[in-house]
Amino acid sequence: MAASIQAQKGADSKSGIVYGVAAYLCWGFFPLYWPLLEPASPWEILAHRIAWTFVFCVGLLTITKKWRPYLQILRQRNLMAPLAFASVVITINWGGFIWGVTNGHVIDASLGYFINPLVTVLLGVFLLGENLRRLQWAAVALGALAVLVLTIDYGQPPWIALVLAFSFATYGFLKKKANLGTVEALSVETTILFPFSIAFLGYLAFAGTLTFGHESTANTLLLIGTGVVTAVPLLLFGAAATRLSLTTVGILQYLGPILQFIFGLTVFDEQMSPARWFGFLIVWAALVVFTIDAIANRRRVNRIAEECAAESSAL
Repeated sequence: MAASIQAQKGADSKSGIVYGVAAYLCWGFFPLYWPLLEPASPWEILAHRIAWTFVFCVGLLTITKKWRPYLQILRQRNLMAPLAFASVVITINWGGFIWGVTNGHVIDASLGYFINPLVTVLLGVFLLGENLRRLQWAAVALGALAVLVLTIDYGQPPWIALVLAFSFATYGFLKKKANLGTVEALSVETTILFPFSIAFLGYLAFAGTLTFGHESTANTLLLIGTGVVTAVPLLLFGAAATRLSLTTVGILQYLGPILQFIFGLTVFDEQMSPARWFGFLIVWAALVVFTIDAIANRRRVNRIAEECAAESSAL
């Protein structure tokens, strides 16, 4: 409770910073994990990720004694509707990322998470009727320009980046609307997806193309581990979100795509044309503008809150 109040006041705890950095480091290192699962196809990896995340969540529900709120959610149609949609959207996001990383598009995947904050504020405009400040509009305009530059360079829109950005922004919007705990929400989402993942794995087994249990022991264990590597960063993020201001979380979120971009350049040896560099530089400029505005707005809100508190105490 104290951590939540602290975050609402704009103060950041040391433990919150640690949890947040750990979460985004995990997500940043994701491109190194998925190629280890070869020769499994991206779609088999996705199915395993869903299935083993569900198994992991069952364990978490048991350990944290949250079976009752989980079962209560399953009975509420007003919550199940956004969570069902969220489960579809996160499947698209997970599948798009795995496919991109295993097919030589790590840098494009990082671009998706770089522009995700800009897409998120756009969703706020179109879905919630929110008004953007001038610097926010400037950041969005720069982001759109970057996408245009990359579209011209690629000869087509950067589909992987756009799919990842819009799917994750939509997922965040739906999760905010549901307003549930991390464990309970992820458990419900994977419950919805679990039968489909098992059916797909069964199809692969029937077709003779299932790699699980037919390759090395290491491959089998790594496929099982997809549940752990999926759930742990989400739990760390959930712990960070209650201890940090939104501005700090917004700054920390760039750690993931920065690492992914570096890995794309160094580990996966992906090439960057001059036009591609130019497009990314525009994106980074947009994020600088976006972050400056967020920090300035946070200071303005804190100052107003302090003035109101001072006036109240004087009365």
